[in-house]
Amino acid sequence: MNNRDLSPPGPAREAYHHGDLATALLDGALALLAQGHEPSLRAVARQAGVSTMAPYRHYADKDALLAAIAVRGLTQLHDAVLAADRAAAPGRALVAQALAYVRYAHDNPVLFRLMFGPTRPRADEAVCDAAQAVKTLMLQRLVSEAPEQFSPDRAIGCWSLVHGLAMLVLDGLLDDTDPNPLDGLVERVVQTMLEGRQG
Repeated sequence: MNNRDLSPPGPAREAYHHGDLATALLDGALALLAQGHEPSLRAVARQAGVSTMAPYRHYADKDALLAAIAVRGLTQLHDAVLAADRAAAPGRALVAQALAYVRYAHDNPVLFRLMFGPTRPRADEAVCDAAQAVKTLMLQRLVSEAPEQFSPDRAIGCWSLVHGLAMLVLDGLLDDTDPNPLDGLVERVVQTMLEGRQG
């Protein structure tokens, strides 16, 4: 580092030198969001310890940065739901998916709100595709477990139930917010829905 380089050292700066500036910028943006700050490109550059022009190598504007954050979160959510689905005992995959979905929201509240909140760049194709992948994964399991009872309206209702539970948890409107009781609550509610579906 020469005398003209006044950027602070640290993990983000080191990541940049190793060609991972895009990831360092996303990490910086998430840190700012968690602190309640606006993740402008200038602020994210400062957080990552790079010049104010450096973010433009990867993101055309703030919307592009927010879209990339949303895609990262949606991809993580998809992977968590998929892992839960594959590890579930026979007949338990829908409950396992719901638990993974709500648990992800509980563990990543700021990111989850960005993924589905009003600031999400809804017109971004990558964001739409990532959100659709999560929806498709859940609906495919619903079809496979009860093909004779599947309908688009029922599918939307099931997803609404799971997503609504996640939002109620984030908004602090449920009493069972400790990890273990939370899992029990989600399981009871989803199982009640499934039993009603069979009637």
